[in-house]
Amino acid sequence: MPDRIIEHYERHAHAFDHARRKTFVERAWLDRFLLGVARGAPVLDLGCGAGEPIARYIHDAGHPITGVDASEKMIALCRTRFPREQWVVADMRRVALDRLYGGIILWDSGFHLPADDQLALIERLAPWLAPGGAMLFNTGPGRGTAMGEQFGEEIFHASADPAEYRAIFSRTGLFEVAYKPEDPGAGGRSVWLVRRPH
Repeated sequence: MPDRIIEHYERHAHAFDHARRKTFVERAWLDRFLLGVARGAPVLDLGCGAGEPIARYIHDAGHPITGVDASEKMIALCRTRFPREQWVVADMRRVALDRLYGGIILWDSGFHLPADDQLALIERLAPWLAPGGAMLFNTGPGRGTAMGEQFGEEIFHASADPAEYRAIFSRTGLFEVAYKPEDPGAGGRSVWLVRRPH
C-alpha cells in the first residue's frame, strides 16, 4: 500500500502542491508545537510534500529543516523553494539520519502507513527528539483503515488505537501534551502533540 501512495503523489505532485497552498488548517497546532521547540532548533518534517505551507511556516519561524518525502517530484519543489535546507528522498520508515531534532512533524503523512508501521515509526523517532523536543502527528480516532479520495483516486489511511500510541509513549519516555480526536478545527483530523522531557 505505501508504494501505491508514493506513485499517487508522484503522479499528482503539482496538483497536490497547488491545492495544498490554499489551505492551512494546521496552523494553530503548529503554533502549539513550536512552543515546545527550542529557539533555532532543527525540525524534521516527515512526509514534507512540496514544503507548503508547513515547511515554509517552520522556516519563517527560524528553524532549520530536514524534510523527508518518498516523492522525488515533491522534494524537487522543496529544493527549489528552500535550497539551503536539507531535503531527502526516502521512505520515512527507513530513512537514516544522524542528529537530534528539536521537533518532529508527521502531518498528513504517517497515517498513510499501516497501523503497525505507524507504531514502529513513532518508537523509532522518539530517540531522535532532543530533550524538551516536541512531536506533532495525526491519526484516525481508533484502530482501522479508511479509504479517502484525492484527484479521483482512492487513497489509503490507517490508524492504531489511542491506547496503542500511548503505550509507545510510555515505553519511549514521551509524554502526551494534547490529543484531540477528529478535531473540527483541523479538518476532522485526530491530532497528537507529545514531548520528550528535559
